[in-house]
Amino acid sequence: MTATVSEELLQLLADGRFHSGQQLAQYLGVSRTAVWKQVKRLESDYGLAMHAVRGRGYRLVAPLDLLSLSQIRDHLNAETLAQLDKIVILTCTPSTNASASADLPGKSGSGRVWLAEHQTAGRGRRGRDWISAFGANIYLSLAWRFDMPMSQLSALSLAAGVATAESLHDLGIQGHTLKWPNDLLVDGLKLAGILVEVSGEAGGPATAVIGIGINVRMPAAPGARIDQPWTDLASVVHEPISRNALAGNLIRRLVEVCSAFAVAGIAPLLKRWQTFDKLLGRQVRLHSGDTCIEGLYVGIAETGALILENDSGRTEHHAGEVSLRTGGRH
Repeated sequence: MTATVSEELLQLLADGRFHSGQQLAQYLGVSRTAVWKQVKRLESDYGLAMHAVRGRGYRLVAPLDLLSLSQIRDHLNAETLAQLDKIVILTCTPSTNASASADLPGKSGSGRVWLAEHQTAGRGRRGRDWISAFGANIYLSLAWRFDMPMSQLSALSLAAGVATAESLHDLGIQGHTLKWPNDLLVDGLKLAGILVEVSGEAGGPATAVIGIGINVRMPAAPGARIDQPWTDLASVVHEPISRNALAGNLIRRLVEVCSAFAVAGIAPLLKRWQTFDKLLGRQVRLHSGDTCIEGLYVGIAETGALILENDSGRTEHHAGEVSLRTGGRH
């Protein structure tokens, strides 16, 4: 796929240094006026802050760690690559889940990956917007085809949570936890979220599109639009995290858990989930619609349901928002 002038310009400016308008024009084979217009487009379309100084040229206010297919592939092993039909990096898309849903894999046990620098209509659970600052975070979707009924994929978001948590751990990141059904938190603040969308025949085969957003380095302005407490990796680790290393590790882990899930469902992955589950054995509240149920959180069923225990006995719950009940520990 041939890069556009604006994409080539973005690659040149990503280092955060000044580049003269004349040099940029010569490299891109356009006029200096065209360079100026493209700079304005990067500002307006992608929300990128630029400095323009007479005699020095243009530079990004903050450098960008742009996604690179070759660098991502460096973090994938041969087994993972053999199971992927394609890996696509988009500069901008409404959502990576939408892009993946429009180009699903045609055979079982294989997947296709879509990443983007920017989403204009990123989505989270329950219809929430997923704020997608340009070149700052991870926006990734894996489409995977399963030889199993759609009903058996209800716990897939838990498997994706395991993959996401372990991909962070692979890079030496610690302190993150999983919250049922599909959030990653640090000190109660949201670091990452997962949205799984399933399609296919009721009796199988079925294809799941697993969308994952991870806050890597959220700029202040877009961060102010997030409607829940959040954090990013830049706030919790001392050394910068490479987006390409994170994307590569995430893809590798996702392919591994999808392969395992296709064989035995969520059961073999539950112990790995519990490694990151800090609510287990604690008194919680589960909000679902207009109802609120309190109880001891005792684990996750092989269907992916949350198991609560209270005076009414044990009950399983497939949907809702769980939170810690103050002062509650078994």
